[in-house]
Amino acid sequence: MGSGSACCSPISDAALDAAQAVEGAAMFKALADPIRLRLMSMIASADGEICVCDLTSQFDVSGPTISHHLRVLREAGLVDCERRGTWVYYWSIPDRLRWISALLNVPEAELTR
Repeated sequence: MGSGSACCSPISDAALDAAQAVEGAAMFKALADPIRLRLMSMIASADGEICVCDLTSQFDVSGPTISHHLRVLREAGLVDCERRGTWVYYWSIPDRLRWISALLNVPEAELTR
């Protein structure tokens, strides 16, 4: 599933194929760190894009550590970025977030089993 590809069925409806499982695992692994999950939420909830300067100031870790976590999110295809002068601006990849959401979508009836 590359960026922009349609998703799979929810895992409650059909099993993933091997490629979907590898791709999904990479995204979940990227989000499995508290700093990266928080960064992802900040980027996704920003109005369009957010400057790395606004992200770094929200954490008690060094700038290089934040850069590492942002690279992991980029490599997982969850965010993208663009350098403008001395700053880098980040935005989420909506298709990837929809993919995760659709994968985990469980109908209400199944939740009460």
